[in-house]
Amino acid sequence: MEMHAANPTRVNILGVPVDVVDLESAVEIVRGCLERCGRLRIVAINPEKVMAVRRGALDIGDLATAELLIPDGIGVVGAVRMLYGLGISRVTGVDLMHEICKLAATGGYSVYLLGATEEVNARAASNLERMYPELRIAGRHHGYFGHATDEIVNDINASGADILFVALGSPRQERWIFENSGRLGPRIIQGVGGTLDTIAGFVKRAPAFVQRIHLEWLYRLIRDPRRVRRQIVLPLFALNVVRERVQRAFANN
Repeated sequence: MEMHAANPTRVNILGVPVDVVDLESAVEIVRGCLERCGRLRIVAINPEKVMAVRRGALDIGDLATAELLIPDGIGVVGAVRMLYGLGISRVTGVDLMHEICKLAATGGYSVYLLGATEEVNARAASNLERMYPELRIAGRHHGYFGHATDEIVNDINASGADILFVALGSPRQERWIFENSGRLGPRIIQGVGGTLDTIAGFVKRAPAFVQRIHLEWLYRLIRDPRRVRRQIVLPLFALNVVRERVQRAFANN
């Protein structure tokens, strides 16, 4: 796929690429692709995903081909600042999805929702239509389709959707996007993880002040202690970033 918009600066965090963007510039990239009939795959990069690449659960070659890699995770934002001294802010998948839905509603573009349970998917679709009355949801399907990928791809393409949100969880959604993006019709494809659960109201986001102080990860962990199995990689991520910073300092002396 080719991105028909200004390419952002791309850096590497522990060997994993991430784009230096904020929410506003990410939205402008999406807008440019929609207006110019470009094609764009959006993948969120956070510490868990970086460590998944390092242990081989995600293919770095695939990630590097994505047109937009948003810094979704305060750990990644901190790493970019520490290693490159670049100004960067967190771009969450849920915030970007809402902004894309606003673009779709005002610009006459249609969306397709893929993923989560049938109940969550249906509730999310209903809530999005309530939040954005002009938004056209061309189609939707839950994420429990097994090996019926061909049928899902055909349904997405038949819907004529311009934008596809894929909520299959990581790393499954990334693998699915990269394996099938070449035969999918939508021009914008975003992996959104558990965002449909949040939009549906089954999972609450942290209060605004918690988000502002960058402790949303802790809020989510307290509400769902099972996340500790995923977040246990965070100290290891931080240790590796500090180690790389020290190695760079020594190399420059």
